[in-house]
Amino acid sequence: MDLSSLLSPDCTRRAVSGSSKKKVLELIGQLAAPRLSGTTSFDVFESLLNRERLGSTGIGLGVAIPHGRLSSANKPVAILMTLAEPIDFDAIDNQPVDIVFALLVPEEEHEQHLQTLAAVAQRLNDKSCTRALREAHDDQELFDLFTENKCG
Repeated sequence: MDLSSLLSPDCTRRAVSGSSKKKVLELIGQLAAPRLSGTTSFDVFESLLNRERLGSTGIGLGVAIPHGRLSSANKPVAILMTLAEPIDFDAIDNQPVDIVFALLVPEEEHEQHLQTLAAVAQRLNDKSCTRALREAHDDQELFDLFTENKCG
């Protein structure tokens, strides 16, 4: 799957300061909203928070994949960030999270949503990939590693 169609360099951030899950979700909203016409950062935050209430999107190994559907979205958008300090994300392995990949999709795109989540989870379950992402020196390197699948 070509993840570069979802993720752009301006939505990729390395060593972000995020003191809590809520702060990280708010930051995702701020980054994603300008790419989703008719959607506010609060809309994005609320969608992600509602999904988190169903169960944590922390998949283990220091990785979280928060995601949500938005009725106002006209295309899928992704945000990738590494955190300066790991945070509690209520992950399934109870380990703190320092890699976050957020996915926002139009409400009606159920199948694409599931396929994309599966592809992202597969890539982020690769320990050599997550190691490379953690070692990225800047936003552009982080973007290149992930989208060109060079992190393995």
